[in-house]
Amino acid sequence: MESIPLVHASLGERELAAVAEVFSSGWPAGQGPSGKALEAELAERYGAGGAVAVSNCGVALHLALLALGVQPGDEVVVADYTFPAPAHAVRQVDAVPVFADVRADTGTVDPRAVADLVGPRTVGIIAVDTVGLPADYTELQAIADRHGLFLIEDAACAVGATYQGREAGALAEVACLSFHGRKGATSGEGGALLATDPAVAADARLRSSFGIGSIFDRSKVIGLPVPEFTEVGYNYKLSDIAAAILRVQLDRIGELLAHRSAVAARYAELLADEELLTLPHVPQDRTHAWQSYLVALDPRVDRAALAADLRGQGVGCGHGTWATHLQPVFASGRRCPVSADLYRRHLAIPMHAELGMDQVERVVEVLRPALRTHAAPARLVGGAA
Repeated sequence: MESIPLVHASLGERELAAVAEVFSSGWPAGQGPSGKALEAELAERYGAGGAVAVSNCGVALHLALLALGVQPGDEVVVADYTFPAPAHAVRQVDAVPVFADVRADTGTVDPRAVADLVGPRTVGIIAVDTVGLPADYTELQAIADRHGLFLIEDAACAVGATYQGREAGALAEVACLSFHGRKGATSGEGGALLATDPAVAADARLRSSFGIGSIFDRSKVIGLPVPEFTEVGYNYKLSDIAAAILRVQLDRIGELLAHRSAVAARYAELLADEELLTLPHVPQDRTHAWQSYLVALDPRVDRAALAADLRGQGVGCGHGTWATHLQPVFASGRRCPVSADLYRRHLAIPMHAELGMDQVERVVEVLRPALRTHAAPARLVGGAA
């Protein structure tokens, strides 16, 4: 029986050739020629004042908060339904994450919930482009402007998506990208910080290299320049090996996203009449990057049993993403009921640019009967079954 994985990276001969060039250059470490070229290409693509290539999106979020001057005890409103990286980053600067509930139809942060949470200690907002769908940035930016807050776009999943004609990654003053293995562009691991203000990018770049800047640059100086540590920094650099892979991947975004979009369209066609699940909703003013394809199961469906059944038949699946406020490390007593509901009912089915349409059809052929096998009978009015 053929196994259909939930995720699969699209890496090939062009990426291998790019890595071979780095090997020949003699500089595989970070902030070398490939890294600098990648940053320049990212800044141009997103119209940013500066771009910083880093080891993952989580550290990009951490650097962003440091560069924006977040202090211990400050509050940052964060989208609840997501991988918990934004909340981790807020805690890493000893600030307080305040979890905002999400829209039931898109899973993106609800601007009304954000507005209700702004208080005297609030300094900023981290919005998330949930599994590849941009949030409501017009409304979010208006809230930020009204209260003098910063707005960060966590575009980890959204490379290639758009909102009102603008590309995800260019929707806020600071944006953070991920190049993890399941993303639309990948180097296995990796990330980037994009900032409209060059000073924010420069601060992040310095801190990402222990606070001493580029060793590669110093290696080109005649004499013996001895660096001085001007900031408490971190080793958050992206290797030139990964940067070279990403330069190829960025050139392929259109091709890879087109295939993901075709897969999503085929799922929508094949599952349009399925009563035991709800398909993803994409508002007309934006496009989806389809990092993941999440269906919301009818409450009668036993998700755990369904997942075990699918996996037993060789079809990869996952739970979706997290309701951050329910995780033990972030438990605060605050409730986000929509996020909690999506966390319980979402199921991720295979989505990547290597899927064949025959595989998509097989996923649906396995999924449909399994849904009925693991759905409790509907109760009739009056309690009869």
